[in-house]
Amino acid sequence: MEDLSIGYVVLAFLLAVAGGALGASFGRSHRRLCALISLGAGTLLGVTVFAILPECAASLHWWGLLLALGSGYLLFALITKYVYHVCPACAASHFDEATTHRFSEIAVAMMIALSIHCMADGLALAAGHEAEAAQGQGGRVLDFSLILAVCVHKVPEGLALGALLLGAGFGSKWTILGVAAVEAMTLVGGVLGWVFFRGISSFWLDAVVAHVGGGFLFLAIHAVLGEILKHHKALVLICFAIGFGLIATLTMLLRLF
Repeated sequence: MEDLSIGYVVLAFLLAVAGGALGASFGRSHRRLCALISLGAGTLLGVTVFAILPECAASLHWWGLLLALGSGYLLFALITKYVYHVCPACAASHFDEATTHRFSEIAVAMMIALSIHCMADGLALAAGHEAEAAQGQGGRVLDFSLILAVCVHKVPEGLALGALLLGAGFGSKWTILGVAAVEAMTLVGGVLGWVFFRGISSFWLDAVVAHVGGGFLFLAIHAVLGEILKHHKALVLICFAIGFGLIATLTMLLRLF
């Protein structure tokens, strides 16, 4: 089981790098990128609503659950405000408005912000694995929901990052290496999670998972709102609903079987 969970983190990393390679090779269609990011945002909200909240509410008081969710949301909000947009869709829109002479500066800030985002993805996968080991059926639902949500949103994340680095003046080779370097933080997050989450109480594990859920809420809300207010409203809503419904269906089936 441990080898399988390591494989999921590696798979998430490889999917993001593959997305980055596509972005570096073909540039980006804003409409296609918008659809993919909205799909990923829907899965992130779905896993928060249908997997994280039900499991964490069982062991955390309502105020503890809100505090953990709020801390995850606040962390990403602070990074977005003081470093750079941690949401790939928001980064794409903001980057498009940047002046040419600031491209390199913005690219560095963007890579730092998305590195923190990627580490959170790795921690989420590790926390989901530990929850499955500690909580049985409920943990299994949470684990597989997290795996699906993280893997689905990794492709558009890598695609957005690759396209943005290409726009910053990086060549195709350096763009792919840059995406790989940033997304490697997913692997770092997974390793750190296995080191620090192993054997901790279910209370603290649920608090960590709820904290991750708060970050997912931030990503889902800001990815969709950032695009709904500017571009492709119907496309965004449809793709977001598909991602949300996919997680809802998955969690229902996992609980039945």
